Amino acid sequence: MIELTLLYELATYLITGAIVGVAAGLLGIGGGLLIVPVLSTAFLYFLDVEEVVHLAIGTSLATILVTSYASVKAHHSLGSVRWDIVKMLSLGVLTGAFIGGWSSQFMASDWLGKLFGILELLIAINMLLALKPNPNRQLPGLVGNSTAGGVIGWLSSLVGIGGGTLTTPYLQWNNISMHQAIATSAAISLPVAFAGSLGYLIAGLDATHLPPYATGYIYWPAFFGIVLMSYFTAPFGARLAHRLPVKTLKRVFGGFLIILAVKMLFFTN
Repeated sequence: MIELTLLYELATYLITGAIVGVAAGLLGIGGGLLIVPVLSTAFLYFLDVEEVVHLAIGTSLATILVTSYASVKAHHSLGSVRWDIVKMLSLGVLTGAFIGGWSSQFMASDWLGKLFGILELLIAINMLLALKPNPNRQLPGLVGNSTAGGVIGWLSSLVGIGGGTLTTPYLQWNNISMHQAIATSAAISLPVAFAGSLGYLIAGLDATHLPPYATGYIYWPAFFGIVLMSYFTAPFGARLAHRLPVKTLKRVFGGFLIILAVKMLFFTN
């Protein structure tokens, strides 16, 4: 029975990783919108742990570091990453992401789950509405982008979604083309995931009742299971982003996110 449970647990992580990799490459997101709801449910079932949301978010950020790297490589080879924008956002993103991950220790797991659900719901609505920006709007300067990066990094890290999820609509709102926004957002997920996962690791070092094979709020079996698949499927998603109608796919994905948001809002514990 124990061996069968371990098999189910590993299969959950592998399947999640495969789906997350495609979504990361296709939509420019780090995958946390999918990973956190799945892991918070899996940890409730497979592990004897109290702070399931903290552990799910910390693990999610760690996996995003690998998934985003694979996605960025593919997007860069296609010439879509705006590295000038990445440079302007990076300092704010790194600072905000670390603060977000570290400060998570001061939030109860159920409230963290509800915050995730609210943010996921807002992102889903944005995807479904596909609002058009003012055609004359442009990206702000270094100060404006650093401030925006700080907010993006803090919120993304706190709820474990990776910077791409918030960066994509931010760039599109400032009239960056769809493909460039997706590719650049994937690159922004790298500093968010690095600083955020470091913050969650430090925040969880003194936590009690964590499962074996966890370092702080990072659970390594889930990490390795997810990245084992996502690293190989992310480039496939990136190639699809240049071939498929991304607007339609984002609306479908937005509907799916509403379901996951409801789960996080009402069925976290």
